[in-house]
Amino acid sequence: MSHPSVEIDAALVARELELEVEAFRQLMADGKISVLCERGTGEDAGLYRASFYHGTRRARLVVDAAGRPRRG
Repeated sequence: MSHPSVEIDAALVARELELEVEAFRQLMADGKISVLCERGTGEDAGLYRASFYHGTRRARLVVDAAGRPRRG
């Protein structure tokens, strides 16, 4: 089974976590931001819900396979 690669604009996530983009990227590289990505089923097929966690903050985005934001 292949796992699709979904890329999400770092600026969208950084803004939600109240971080500068470069700080967000560095925290991701250092493994200090946790990520949970869930694939939609049924009427949500083709969508993904990505949750990013840093400290007490959470950014949750619903995106399509191209990483474009969708309804949440």
